[in-house]
Parts: sequence; C-alpha cells; structure tokens
Amino acid sequence: MQRTQVAIIGAGPAGLLLGALLHKAGIANTILELHSGEQVLARVRAGILERGSAELLDEAGVGRRMRAEGLIHEGIQLSFGGQRQRIDLQGLTGQSVLVYGQNELCRDLMDDRKAAGLTTHYEARHVSLHGLGEPRVVVRYQHLGQARELACDYIAGCDGFHGVSRAGLPASAYHSYERGYPFGWLGVLADTRPPADELVYAQHERGFALCSMRSRTRVRCYIQCSLSDRLESWSDARFWRELKSRLDPVTAAALEPAPSLEKSIAPLRSYVTEPLRFGRLFLAGDAGHLVPPTGAKGLNLAASDVRYLARALTEHYRDRSDAGLARYSEQALRRVWRAERFSWSLTRLLHNFPDHNGFDQRIQQADLDYLMSSRAAQTVLAENYVGLPLTE
Repeated sequence: MQRTQVAIIGAGPAGLLLGALLHKAGIANTILELHSGEQVLARVRAGILERGSAELLDEAGVGRRMRAEGLIHEGIQLSFGGQRQRIDLQGLTGQSVLVYGQNELCRDLMDDRKAAGLTTHYEARHVSLHGLGEPRVVVRYQHLGQARELACDYIAGCDGFHGVSRAGLPASAYHSYERGYPFGWLGVLADTRPPADELVYAQHERGFALCSMRSRTRVRCYIQCSLSDRLESWSDARFWRELKSRLDPVTAAALEPAPSLEKSIAPLRSYVTEPLRFGRLFLAGDAGHLVPPTGAKGLNLAASDVRYLARALTEHYRDRSDAGLARYSEQALRRVWRAERFSWSLTRLLHNFPDHNGFDQRIQQADLDYLMSSRAAQTVLAENYVGLPLTE
C-alpha cells in the first residue's frame, strides 16, 4: 500500500495549486486524476485572475510566466443601448485583474510538479474513498490496469462538479443549494485580435454576449443561447454574425472573425454544497460549488478555497493545531456565498430571461441606467469583480 499525508483527487487548477502549496510547506501529497494530462490541458476555461489568486500563484512559485505573459486589465467595458461604457476598476478600487488562461496556469503547475518529482497518477480509474471518519483514510483506484490503495491522513476533493469526491458521500451528509438558468453560453476560441483592449460585456435584446481574450492574438467569445441549441447548428459564420449583431457599432466594427479552434455550449448553474468538510475529506473548487461564469469567479473561488485549506493543513502539521481545519468550511463558504450573489446579480443584469415580461425588462434597463450614472453602483460592481478581501 502506498502512503502519503494528503491525497488530492483531481489535477485541475485547484488540485495542482494545493499540491504546489503543500509541497512548499513540506507536506507530502499525491494527486489522482481521471483524465490524461493532455486532456486536462485541453480544457478551455476561465482566464481572469483576481490579485489574490495571482499572488497565491507567486507564493506557490509558479507565477513567473503568468507575470511575463498575462495581460493586466484596469477596467471592463459594458455594451448596451448601442453604446459602450467603461467601468474603471483601477480608479474605483485601486486594483486590476490579470488575464491568463486556465490551461496555461495548469501547464505551469504541471511542469513545476514534474520538475519537483512529485507523484501524479493520470488516468486513475474507479477512485473510491474509504474510512472518512477514521484516523487513517484510504483511497482505492485502478492505474495502468492494476488495483491500488493509497493510505493518507486527509483527502482534498478537487475533482469538479461531476467528480467522485462529493458523489461518494451519502445524501444525508450535506445540503445542496442550486439554481439552474434557462439558457447556456455558446463559446468560440479563435486566433484573432480582440476587438477591444478590455473585456466587453454586452446586454442586448437578442441576448447576452461577451468578447474575452486569452492573449493579444487569441479571443474567447460567447453568446447566450438556448439550452436546446446544438453545436452542429452553429457554423463559424453564423456565430460571428450573431455576435456582431449583439455588440455596439464600435466593438462590432473592430471584431475580426476567424476559424474556430474550439466551440462548445455550456449550461449555467449556481450550486453550493454545505458543509465543505466530511470527516477527513475537504471539498475545494467546483467539487463544492459552481457559479455562472458571468462574474469570472469560478477559478478565483477555487484559489481562495485552496488558500484556506493549504494554510489549515500547514497549521495542522507544523503547529499541531486543528483550528484552521475546523473552520475551513465556514471560512470558505462565507466567500463562496458572496461570489454566488455577485455572479447571480450580474447574470440577471446582462441576460435575457425567457419568462421576463415587459416590467422585468424595464427594471433591467433601469438597473443598467443606474449603474452607469452612479459612481457608488460602479464601485460595488468593481469591488466584487476585482475580488473581495480574503478573510483570515
């Protein structure tokens, strides 16, 4: 039987970042990942980092390329009513955000882990967790066709919404809060110049749109779509045409269509599991909660979960104190719910809901008008977008 101090389920950004921080603290850890490393890197996900998340990557020792290649954004653009207006993040809060793709972040963490000689088992199948309430827990899995066991002190479930960590728990062990949305996002990745220097969020009668980027030559653009839509119905030409129709004239004119490198449809969901601790299992990132991507909070919530958990585990092994572990769930959930509120409110502000009547639409327009005429309202949006302070 293998032995480690912390078993980490999932080699996404949460699991990899936790592994890096624990290694820096001298805590042995092993990562088990269902997919191959190539599949992990192929995931097209978030690309907006709050300052606290970027600093955590620096702390883990993997921030060099992020700092060299990431794009600092001091504002975001809102497009509605045929106009484009700017929210000055830096001027309103004194902070900015950093654009750096999640797959690049994972690449940096994977390279660092490999260079340090740390153990990651990719394509680990049939993972199951045992003895969560016992002094020693065991993870059973299959790797390279062989049944294996990994004994450990604690397990970090970082394997996402569909992972085994939460799915293996009895329904009575937790309570879930969920809200689905009656639409999805159709996203396209393409090598072309972004139509603006900052992200453009568009509210339009035809639906929401977003012009985001991964670099100065690669864009990630989205449009609100029906949950019944199918990818085969959306040619590149149709996507770019629909996107342009939802943008203000200046942004639309600057948009340069290009062949798609990746195209996908993702449903939107708000979801929270309470608590985030079950004996010796701790959930982090999407394994414990999901937010609509509108507020760019998913990756950043994973980072803050990992920050709290890494510090709690370090305190346990270094100081023989379990105070941090005892308050992990409450501490992480306080930040989770604030991000859930912001993501929900921004989604409600910018999307078209099929059940909205004329009154609802007028209220939405009034909210947008108020936002653009009130520095106080813009400050609230900016404070949440750049990231609320991390509690100690």
